[in-house]
Amino acid sequence: MTNKKKLSFILLVSLLLVALAAVLYYSGILLPNTLKPGNYTTATVDRGQVLSAINATGVVESESEVLVLSPGAGIIESILAEPGIRVKEGDLILELNKENVRDQIEDIKDQLEVRRNNLERTRLNAQSTRLDLDYSEEVKKLRITSLKSQLADQKQLLEVGGISPAKIDQTEQEITLAEKDLKTLTEKNSIRLKQLRMEEKGLLLQIQMQEKLLKEKEQLLREMSIRAPSSGIILAVNGHEGEKVGADQLLVRMSNLSSFKISGSVEEKFAKQLKTGNKVLVKLEDEQLEGTVGTITPLVENNKIQFNVHLKESSHPKLIANQQVEIQIINNLKGNTLRIEKQPGFETDKTQTVFVLQGNKAVKKEITLGITGNNFCEILSGLNEGDVIITDGLGAFRHLDEIEIQK
Repeated sequence: MTNKKKLSFILLVSLLLVALAAVLYYSGILLPNTLKPGNYTTATVDRGQVLSAINATGVVESESEVLVLSPGAGIIESILAEPGIRVKEGDLILELNKENVRDQIEDIKDQLEVRRNNLERTRLNAQSTRLDLDYSEEVKKLRITSLKSQLADQKQLLEVGGISPAKIDQTEQEITLAEKDLKTLTEKNSIRLKQLRMEEKGLLLQIQMQEKLLKEKEQLLREMSIRAPSSGIILAVNGHEGEKVGADQLLVRMSNLSSFKISGSVEEKFAKQLKTGNKVLVKLEDEQLEGTVGTITPLVENNKIQFNVHLKESSHPKLIANQQVEIQIINNLKGNTLRIEKQPGFETDKTQTVFVLQGNKAVKKEITLGITGNNFCEILSGLNEGDVIITDGLGAFRHLDEIEIQK
């Protein structure tokens, strides 16, 4: 046998041996089907939170500056709180002159009194007019009744020749004219009554408008005493005693230290996932505070994007200005759901094969996963709370349907 033939023969035998070894390996004939303690790890199915989130960092800041505007035009009469002073909610900061507003209130009250008198007079006039109209209609109706009675008498006289037919015709014409006159009067009276109702309605509307204006002016009078809308520190008072100010002019700037927000930053690679309104969790010592993403700064600095977080509990007692905190920007969150620790190869909404411990054996099962979080995966089907699965150490046992567990 030539060297070439010998080489081909050896190669063929080698390939056959490799194929045979592969068949024996994957068939499990040459492998044990028993797992020993210490050669595998497990995870237990429980119920809890499955959270998918982006990690970020942040700093606690005062939620916002409070800007106090002038409620109306006026003159600064007195300033009672200077910059740097800490104030409580409701504390008086400055007073505006109220004389002009008081005069306006008195003028409106006078106008209201006049309109109320006009309304009462209109109602009395309407009542008198209704009586007159009703009386006119009643007179017309009585006239028609009298003519009809007269006509009946004339017809009896006509039968005995005591009256001419022309007289009867005249009476019938008078009845027709009287009935037309009554109809016209009734229609005119109806129109007049509607006019009276509209006049009353118009006066009532004017009175309501004046009453609303009066309330607004009385509210303005109270607001001319400028008070702190919340507790904080006065940063600036714009103006001096005796200075004239206009409506909506900035009078006071103050820092509100009773509530806070978070100024956060996240890696640029997460920019597309960061959106205004995203729910977030802020780790504060041993607690988690809920919040939402507010303003997002469009500029990138040091490969990071800046954003604000508005907290649900913005006045939490553990919040301190300039405090460093950890933030989780939530992509998906489910609470009190069936879950298992996240394992390599687990994919969202995919069917996975796992081995579940049942006594002295592990049984292969198919499970369906829901959302995949940072640390846990949601289980939709295939497992129950308390089930224990083998997470590592299966090796070549994966082809089996059951594995014996050595005690």
